[in-house]
Amino acid sequence: MVLSDKEIREIITPLLLSGAKMLDKHCLRCGSPLFELNGKVFCPVCEHRKKHGEVELKSVEENLIQKLNMLANTLPNDVNELRKYLEVMDMIITLLEKYKRMEGRK
Repeated sequence: MVLSDKEIREIITPLLLSGAKMLDKHCLRCGSPLFELNGKVFCPVCEHRKKHGEVELKSVEENLIQKLNMLANTLPNDVNELRKYLEVMDMIITLLEKYKRMEGRK
């Protein structure tokens, strides 16, 4: 289901009024700006869809991209923790490349 601009504004406006911060990153799934509230980074459009039963089954690729996006948006400052995140991100990228080859894409 595609949301109209008006529906997207109705989702995003209350977030801004409640103190949520719009980030300069976008959801890889739907393209909406990501928000941060109480230390949690999330996509308001995808969250809205989940709450209203509009969840679609995600492909393996979509799940991997979502995890990669989540990690990229929550990189720690601690060097040791950052190294762990980057290792996992590298593994996800490798899996995505293998998945694309398996599907016959470049």
